[in-house]
Amino acid sequence: MFAPAPPASGPVRAGRLPADDVRASDAERERVVGDLRAHAADGRLSVEELDERLERAYAARTRAELAALLTDLPRVSRAPEYARLGFDAHVASYVAGMVLMVAIWALTGMGYFWPIWPALGWGLGVLSHGGALRVFMPFCGPRYRRARRPADA
Repeated sequence: MFAPAPPASGPVRAGRLPADDVRASDAERERVVGDLRAHAADGRLSVEELDERLERAYAARTRAELAALLTDLPRVSRAPEYARLGFDAHVASYVAGMVLMVAIWALTGMGYFWPIWPALGWGLGVLSHGGALRVFMPFCGPRYRRARRPADA
């Protein structure tokens, strides 16, 4: 009824395939395509080589086939992009929340200015988020890696 499984190329745990033999998802393919385009933009890949690798990425069936496309390229760091995006969303939600609270305060008779308390509390959270980005972002980006690289002799 079932065909026997092909021999595994690596250690098999609990009857599962090795991680490299697992089928790749569309999201994983798109991540690799984005990495390849970033490397081409940095000048590491020619246009012809990029086209070839993109075709292979879209045709890849397993994670091992995708990983083979990036083996001779440095890793792409995504931390700064995601960190900045999270901070922008934090600031946008803070501003929207404060506008809403001040509008409620104004519509309810403009008595005691109670929105100051959520503004201060939430504002401290936004400031600490921004401070953490200023402290840790230099250690994530390409400028930090360039500064840590030994000087050419």
